[in-house]
Amino acid sequence: MILTTVFSTSFDKAKRLVVKLLRFGLNDTQTAIEISPYGVDSNPIKDMIALYDKTPGSGETVIVGYMNKNRLSAPGEFRAFSTDSSGNLKSYIWLKNNGNLELNGNADHAVRFQALETALNNMVNLISENLPLIEAGIVAGGGTYTPIPVTLDISAAKIDTVLTP
Repeated sequence: MILTTVFSTSFDKAKRLVVKLLRFGLNDTQTAIEISPYGVDSNPIKDMIALYDKTPGSGETVIVGYMNKNRLSAPGEFRAFSTDSSGNLKSYIWLKNNGNLELNGNADHAVRFQALETALNNMVNLISENLPLIEAGIVAGGGTYTPIPVTLDISAAKIDTVLTP
């Protein structure tokens, strides 16, 4: 196994990721197919350090992984992230060992849509129930008031592809 530097990437006709590598201390380049776990689709940036090896038998060269120099996960955690071509963090999903899930940060909270919708509809009903009393008080004081029905529709705020327990 050899540590090498990623120079560039491309896709072959079979849609496999082909990594062009600069071998340490040498001025030659090699290409290798990247091997990754099922369901993982990533593409390394230039200058990442890759672990490169040849397969037994056929002698094909493959990339079996990259050295991550920005590890943040604690034991038991999983973090997936993206960067720009300079390696600056752009987005992440972090499965924390305390049961939390962070999506690009931890400064705010997601909400449970059904619970929020129920609470808001309860508030709308309470306001609607009190509008006749408000109208009666205004009329008794000599004024006029015509209640306008209060409605609420937050269905456009619902994200059907992000689910919580």
